Amino acid sequence: MESQTGPMRVLVTGGSGLVGKAIQRVVTEEGGAREGEKWIFLSSKDADLTNTAVTRAIFEKHRPTHVIHLAAMVGGLFRHLRQNLDFWRVNVAINDNVLQTAHEFGVVKVVSCLSTCIFPDETTYPINETMIHNGPPHTSNSGYAYAKRMVDVHNRALFQQYGRKYTAIIPTNIFGPHDNFNIDDAHVLPALVHKTYKAKRDGTALEVWGSGQGLRQFIYSLDLARLYLWVLREYDEVEPIILSVGEEDEITVKDVVDAIVEAFEFTGPVIEPHRTPTEQYDTSKSDGQLKKTASNAKLRSYRPDFTFTPFRTGKHHTYLTPACDTSALSVITADMASTGNGDTELSKRRAIGLQPIMRVLGNEFCYLLGTKVKHSMALFAMMNTWMTNH
Repeated sequence: MESQTGPMRVLVTGGSGLVGKAIQRVVTEEGGAREGEKWIFLSSKDADLTNTAVTRAIFEKHRPTHVIHLAAMVGGLFRHLRQNLDFWRVNVAINDNVLQTAHEFGVVKVVSCLSTCIFPDETTYPINETMIHNGPPHTSNSGYAYAKRMVDVHNRALFQQYGRKYTAIIPTNIFGPHDNFNIDDAHVLPALVHKTYKAKRDGTALEVWGSGQGLRQFIYSLDLARLYLWVLREYDEVEPIILSVGEEDEITVKDVVDAIVEAFEFTGPVIEPHRTPTEQYDTSKSDGQLKKTASNAKLRSYRPDFTFTPFRTGKHHTYLTPACDTSALSVITADMASTGNGDTELSKRRAIGLQPIMRVLGNEFCYLLGTKVKHSMALFAMMNTWMTNH
């Protein structure tokens, strides 16, 4: 197989999403790129990767030596329940096109992104990299899970037949800037952020789906991005690697709700509106997989000193990073006020309304809003519209 000569040309599929944006930040602003390297961040607007001819055209255009493969059809629990077949077909098509085209174009290394939801529903804990194919995944997202498992099958077959060192990472629940906040389609944390914002804005109860007892490990998107670059450069195994905080950092969905409620200073009831006040969660809705505790022992064997951004401290105390300072808020307020609606006070109230969201997502989100894009009137016009409609 081909070997690497000269600087890398890295194609990042799914480059406009949560993880892609974090990698872009690490590459461009934290010195993640090395001299002479070329990084191409591809979004779904640039190419339909379910189409083989389009995928080949992208590889022909950019001629990458390495690929970070993030592109996927993704969504939260309830979208999976509605569209299991779509998740299977779309993701199988994307993954097959990217991996096969990368092989045909002599790409040296591909690092794909999997998920802990691919592990068997009935298993022992903690789960580790050797257990992926030991049984069927949870039925709530089986289409997506099986499609992602096939990436591992594909990688191993490429190594067996052609000696390709293509691999994959397996992150736990990711949170950070540029997430999907759509209530129906988002993952648990961003969906709860949006729902809590709306409940406070409208003076209504906060509706929480499920029992709140599901356990999750959360990894900050920039931590994941830093580790992703390490895997691309240094990790030399075909077997996937779990990228996660430790088992001791696992928290319940109720812990997440409590943290977000605290960040928003939300004092209303946490119930489903048509239920009695004693019922704190809508248990008629699915929890999905209750537990998927992952071991990061393999990661720690390689990177024992890596420091994760904590989601909480102490056994029962969840904390989030500090809110934006007033200078960031003033920038947002001024820019939103200049978008043309003529109502400075309304714009100011909407900007202040964003403070809890910033508090939840932390200083990195504040940085992106208050500094990096402070001159982007289009962005703040979009934010202004979002605040009006939500």
